Amino acid sequence: MQQHFFKIDDKIIERGEKAMRKIAEPFKRIESITEHNQLKVLSSFIENGVSESHFVESTGYGYGDRGRDVLDKVFAQAFGAEDALVRHSFASGTHTIAVALYGLLRPNDTMLCVTGTPYDTIRPVIGISGEGQGSLKDFGVRYKEVDLDSDGKPDFDAILDALKEDIRLVYIQRSRGYTLRPSLSVQETGEITRLVKANSNAVVMVDNCYGEFVQTQEPTDFGADIIVGSLIKNAGGGIAKTGGYIAGKADLVELCSYRMTTPGLGREVGASLGQNRELFMGFFNAPHVTGEAVKTAVFAAALFEEFGFKVAPESDEKRADIVQSFFLKTSESLIAFCQGMQRGAPIDSFVMPEPWDMPGYDNKVIMAAGAFTMGASIELSADAPIKPPFVAWMQGGLNFHSAKMGVLLAAQAMLEKGLL
Repeated sequence: MQQHFFKIDDKIIERGEKAMRKIAEPFKRIESITEHNQLKVLSSFIENGVSESHFVESTGYGYGDRGRDVLDKVFAQAFGAEDALVRHSFASGTHTIAVALYGLLRPNDTMLCVTGTPYDTIRPVIGISGEGQGSLKDFGVRYKEVDLDSDGKPDFDAILDALKEDIRLVYIQRSRGYTLRPSLSVQETGEITRLVKANSNAVVMVDNCYGEFVQTQEPTDFGADIIVGSLIKNAGGGIAKTGGYIAGKADLVELCSYRMTTPGLGREVGASLGQNRELFMGFFNAPHVTGEAVKTAVFAAALFEEFGFKVAPESDEKRADIVQSFFLKTSESLIAFCQGMQRGAPIDSFVMPEPWDMPGYDNKVIMAAGAFTMGASIELSADAPIKPPFVAWMQGGLNFHSAKMGVLLAAQAMLEKGLL
């Protein structure tokens, strides 16, 4: 079938078929998780009485937008939270995280990150980098962090020691970013949360990006006070064009709402501008689409294991997010991998990705992405800084069958250059 539409070498097809046989059990596990999450979301839609009337556009101030308010309730219930803010006006995951941090922290408060240094775009928000841009540091918020242990796991002894100080907010980043440490499961966020709650009054906030619906529960089910994510990742189901969500304890969500708009108005304003239908539909599709992305990651891991490459996670490991990394050994292999994956994109398949000097990064970066929504990480993409050990990070796949071809084409491009 692959050769009918695409020119894939017999060697790759053979290894791909072997990989599929190898991952039969992981696929069954993914299907079970997907079904659980899909029914959880369906139940939330039904119990909150979602109707056609909730898709009606509001304009201006957006007072009394019933659809916007019910969407918040649907997200909150599905995520095991008391309340939620779901808005198309959140420009990105980083913006949503920033709104939550500014909403919850005040001058002289201390924020403690317990998963090492956060990924690049969060650093200027905190004040780790970027001067005079209005960071938390500029407003008198102090920052401390605890490194992960030698295995890339939370260092509970170091966290306990850090909690001896007066900490207002403990920040957990579930996904790995451009690092090689394992992503955190919801159970691991729960272990951190229990430690924090037993030894402080700190708010526990989890950056949940890339993790929604990968497991049957969310960090809020394990005691996290606030979770934050992007709608052009898992929770938007590949349909939401933009946006983000904040979910958790009602009083904390309310504080975030005052930073989202303005003190005194909070969630009561903000026109939906006709976006509600896509946000509802995207969330409804999110469990299934996330399952397809996880399948893609598992298949890609198995295929490249067949060719002798180190991958993380390995194909039979349980997953905590949709991100898959490949240790490709050379810059030539890394570039060929990304260029081949671009060939399988439904959008801009004819584009040839090249390494470039991306703002905020110390090395050139290559990015393969051909998405219906620009930058949507739930759609198949791969990117990497061009530096040893030449690791590519892949995520997404709206449906497994097309995303699988993107993976095969990545291998084909490497084979054509004698790198496989």
